This record gives sequence, structure tokens and C-alpha cells, in this order.
Amino acid sequence: QMHHHRSEHWTVVSGMAKVTNGEQEVLVGTNESTFIPAGNRHCLMNPGLLDLVVIEVQSGEYLDEDDIIRFRDSYGRCQKTV
Repeated sequence: QMHHHRSEHWTVVSGMAKVTNGEQEVLVGTNESTFIPAGNRHCLMNPGLLDLVVIEVQSGEYLDEDDIIRFRDSYGRCQKTV
């Protein structure tokens, strides 16, 4: 997904996160974080067996949910994807 108007900062509280941020793919472990700038395609996955707990802090001029552009949705959260 992507957002035009907000950036996100993800901090992993427990577990391991596989983060796609634009063209980059990284593993983010417990007590580590990553920054997603507005306009970057991004995805968060749990590659492990342990539960993944993440704190997401959103910042920007507009934070409503209608700023989410979905490119693929495996969870049926929207009728139309881009």
C-alpha cells in the first residue's frame, strides 16, 4: 500500500518484521524501527513463528484512512485495488 499525505514510523516491540519500503526489503527486529516516507509503497509481514507486535506512529498533514492506496489486498479489506 501507499499513502500520499502521511509518513509512518514502525517500531518492533517483539518478533521479527519483514518490511518492504519502496524498492528495499529489510528485516527489523525487536527494539528496532524503520521509517516509511509518504509516497513509498510499503508492506509489513511476519516471516517468523512468533507473534509480531509493532507500534505504528503516523505523521503528516492528513491521517484519515481514505489516504490508503492498496496495490494488493489479501484480506478483503477493500472492494477495489490499484
